[in-house]
Amino acid sequence: MEQRPATAPPAVRLSSVTRSFGRSAGAVTALDDVSLTIPAGTFTAVMGPSGSGKSTLLQCTAGLDRPTSGQILLGDTDLTGLSERKLTLLRRDRIGFVFQAFNLLPSLTAAQNVALPLRLAGRRPKRSEVRDVLEQVGLAGRAGHRPAELSGGQQQRVALARALVTRPEVLFGDEPTGALDSQTGREVLALLRSMADRGRTVIMVTHDPVAASYADRVLFLADGSVRDELYGPTAGQIAARMTARVVAAC
Repeated sequence: MEQRPATAPPAVRLSSVTRSFGRSAGAVTALDDVSLTIPAGTFTAVMGPSGSGKSTLLQCTAGLDRPTSGQILLGDTDLTGLSERKLTLLRRDRIGFVFQAFNLLPSLTAAQNVALPLRLAGRRPKRSEVRDVLEQVGLAGRAGHRPAELSGGQQQRVALARALVTRPEVLFGDEPTGALDSQTGREVLALLRSMADRGRTVIMVTHDPVAASYADRVLFLADGSVRDELYGPTAGQIAARMTARVVAAC
């Protein structure tokens, strides 16, 4: 029997969120009246077939895109009511991103890449805060290395440290292990799991049942709607649920 975690304050809330692209008869609905709550300090995985709306869900929830209708709250802040400038500041100060592509600047060292968000915000980074996040991801000894001198897994760890240096309330991952081999992928997932265990809210889009099994909760999307969910599942349970949904859709 599925065990739901104890109730925690909401980190993110979506209320009747719809996102459509195009107009009239040619419009495509990527999200269709989605309502959900993600408690603080939890790790949520979002899964679904291509075109299910999972990337649109992440982009809207992270403030990278605006819904056509509905409400999205980060804590008590209504993202849908913010100006572009305030939304940019919110993403900079309260949200972290890790993508499949590492997006590191090749001419900068690991420490300089990590410090970049602080410099872009007009802050002078402290060596101690950059060192601390590199230590969190196990790269304290690689601060002076450039991306070309690091493995793929190490580059993704630098990207994770860069996302954490601003101390975000929510960390978003879009297929963060998609470009990694299975072993280094598991290492990055273990880091994300440890972030949630220390109170960070993590939301990750993935197609991989093994990756999703690191989460507390897995949401299954289809045709722009949340159709199913699992709590604390194994990779086998996730794969079985995905297979069952594909069969049911045929």
